[in-house]
Amino acid sequence: MFDSLQEGFQSAFKSLRGKARLTEANMREGLQLVERSLLEADVSHSVVRDFMDKVLERAIGRRVLLSLRPTDELIKIVYEELVELLGPVDNSIPLKKGAPTVLMLCGLQGSGKTTTCGKLAQMLLEQKARPFLVAADLQRPAAIEQLHVIGKQINVPVYSQLDSKDAVAVCRRGVEEARLAGCNIVILDTAGRLAIDEELMAQLKEIDRQVRPDQVFLVVDGMTGQDAVNSAKAFNDAVELNGVIMTKLDGDARGGALFSVKAVTQVPIKFIGTGEHLDALEPFRPEGMASRILQMGDILEVAREAHRMIDEKEREKLEKQMASGQFGLIEFRDMMQKFRKPGLMQKMLGLMPGMGEMAKMLSGGAGEKEMGAVIGIIDSMTPEERKNPKIVDSSRRLRISKGCGVDPAQINQLLKQVEQMTSMMQMLAGSSVRDRMRMVQQLQGAVMANPNVNLKVKQSTGKRLSEKERKQLQKEREKRLRQLKRKGKDD
Repeated sequence: MFDSLQEGFQSAFKSLRGKARLTEANMREGLQLVERSLLEADVSHSVVRDFMDKVLERAIGRRVLLSLRPTDELIKIVYEELVELLGPVDNSIPLKKGAPTVLMLCGLQGSGKTTTCGKLAQMLLEQKARPFLVAADLQRPAAIEQLHVIGKQINVPVYSQLDSKDAVAVCRRGVEEARLAGCNIVILDTAGRLAIDEELMAQLKEIDRQVRPDQVFLVVDGMTGQDAVNSAKAFNDAVELNGVIMTKLDGDARGGALFSVKAVTQVPIKFIGTGEHLDALEPFRPEGMASRILQMGDILEVAREAHRMIDEKEREKLEKQMASGQFGLIEFRDMMQKFRKPGLMQKMLGLMPGMGEMAKMLSGGAGEKEMGAVIGIIDSMTPEERKNPKIVDSSRRLRISKGCGVDPAQINQLLKQVEQMTSMMQMLAGSSVRDRMRMVQQLQGAVMANPNVNLKVKQSTGKRLSEKERKQLQKEREKRLRQLKRKGKDD
């Protein structure tokens, strides 16, 4: 999700960390990379300008420039401004007493509206609600059939009138049928068009006037860029929107629509679609999205995904382990077994702090094979070794490698990765944004220093530097930078 945007932000911060001393001039230069990344992601120019003005106003000051860790201060400012730009958001859907809550979904044809109705119903089922679907898209007969198929898949009732031409009447009757069926949430799937027209808007206005939905959500294709902003404006003018559901964010969406729709229309993003399956809908959290963009991870979303895959007892146990940082080899193996669904482990790793690089390595169909290798390594260990991997010495590694058919170096890499992840989770529990940033940077540095984490790679990782050697190299680098700076002044 938003790979190019993530890479642009990381390049900007990396360039600033390389400065011997942070000044107003080189800070502006580094922030230009942030600005360019946002523009290349197709974020509205006016939104980028306002965002950068706020960041610069806070960044160009004594608190940042004279800080012991000025780059960390700057990243914290960018994080807070991203959260401010994307929020606030209330994802809750209040239930009424004595009558079902009515949700109306609208949007252009091809935005994924009908599928999103099913995804939203699936999410509500997981929250112990009783959803009811109404097929009110009478412009596209296939949409009615599609909604019935989806309803059957998730065991949710669907109301439709194949011979009807009156969408308003279908919606009104659908709400009454939901009440009689004892359902407490009705989702109306309204008609879409290839483009906005007066007939479409008139129909939506009439449904809004007669049915009086409690909340109206606009479904927007996240890959349409600035066109999403224009359609959001038009729909918001016709029927007052309560929120936006942005779809197709699992593909090569650049992210511009996500930022621009909220900033331009002031309509919050409520949910995001991150895949084709009916369980691929997430409540949108500005803090979590800002963390993902800055590659800080999103532990809360990891826990939410876990809710779907494991039972209540296992879930409570996993949440306690992740909150306390007690997440070792045994838990890692069990989680991999649970989440062996294609593409799911890659997503989970991408949500964990500092694991973005590993997630990329598992892309392209290699994930299943690599997960099998990792599970094989852990299965070849004794119960004592899984519980306390620090006792795994060279002789034990050799035994394990023979048992699972991998190189001993690969076992060492796995143990280090899990140890880093466990330490990070433990430190992240209850830490501040600034501390989270610093810890994630350290972990990312460790990953980048040894990019051959992929279990398929069987080659030397090069000489390992001691702590003393690293400090010496850092001193020499800073000295060289000062010399070049003085030379530039002299010239």
